[in-house]
Amino acid sequence: FKVILYGSLAKTGKGHGTDVVLKKTFTKPVDVVFDYENEHLPHPNTMDLFAIDLNGKITDSWRVFSVGGGAIEVEGESSIDPPEVYPHHTFEQIRAYCDENEITIPQYVERFEGAQIRDYLKTIWETMKNAIKQGLKASGVLPGGLNTERRAKILYQQRHIDETPQTKENRLVCAYAFAVSEQNASGEVIATAPTCGACGILPAVLKYEQDVHNYSDDTIINALCTAGIIGNIVKTNASISGAECGCQAECGTACSMAAAALAELFGMDFDQIEYSAEVAMEHHLGLTCDPVAGLVQIPCIERNAVAAMRAINAVSLASFLTTSRQISFDAVVETMYQTGKDINVRYRETSGGGLAKSYGHSRLRHAKRYKKK
Repeated sequence: FKVILYGSLAKTGKGHGTDVVLKKTFTKPVDVVFDYENEHLPHPNTMDLFAIDLNGKITDSWRVFSVGGGAIEVEGESSIDPPEVYPHHTFEQIRAYCDENEITIPQYVERFEGAQIRDYLKTIWETMKNAIKQGLKASGVLPGGLNTERRAKILYQQRHIDETPQTKENRLVCAYAFAVSEQNASGEVIATAPTCGACGILPAVLKYEQDVHNYSDDTIINALCTAGIIGNIVKTNASISGAECGCQAECGTACSMAAAALAELFGMDFDQIEYSAEVAMEHHLGLTCDPVAGLVQIPCIERNAVAAMRAINAVSLASFLTTSRQISFDAVVETMYQTGKDINVRYRETSGGGLAKSYGHSRLRHAKRYKKK
């Protein structure tokens, strides 16, 4: 077999471990090629797979696009759409349906997904909690060559003697976000929410709130239903792929999901849930995806922690200002997508600009200074 990776898949493939996973997945030897030059692609995450016989002749081929959150599309099969679960595609449409039928968002989800969705979300929640638990216990340096230290355990244990409640909240929320993101960076099991790169935001917020307010797992599942609807709206109308729209599509979406989930936990109404999600996304607009060395470490791990805190702040703001808001969630999702299309390709998960570029120069300067001394 032979696999050719293009675009973002090629430029961050080593850092993401794409070649390692491919070699583990195929039962027979596979040659993984990184094509860094081809820029005329139908999608920034494009992959060609070839079956090759003993004479070196290609017997079959398959072009696949990784569209974010673990989902793929196959070239030539775009007209074959999967069964539509939800008949409504925007927050406005969903809200209108829920108002008309006098149901909540979690009830809306269960109506169209079926009762079994709660069992699935229970598994998701257990996966999230376990990632936090394991991440808080781990220490050492993350793989990949950046010498990035695991810091979740440090954050979790190193409290100040005169720590205020607000400082404690920030520290613990960040510790949980670091824990999950560091597990992801180590190749451990996490739940995409909506992607691997943004996997620490939603579980951090929900776990902290469960710890403090003793919410039942069943109540958390209601919040996950609401978070999922928000993520699905973004995926349907825009993108959750950093390669397509930058980090605003990943951490921005995750922050909106976490904010909406928290608003659901707090028993807020539709307006407040929407405003929470909108604020969370609006203030991630334009955020670049520039992972150093293609690894999901710098700035990704720390960014998850900051976005988790921002989600909580968005809900706090919504509790006061919802009645005077002017921007809808649907409008900010559309804006995010258009902004993402305008972002230079260097800042869309290619490691060709931003921190990915300047960090290397900075390390080189530090090394030269150290050598002179």
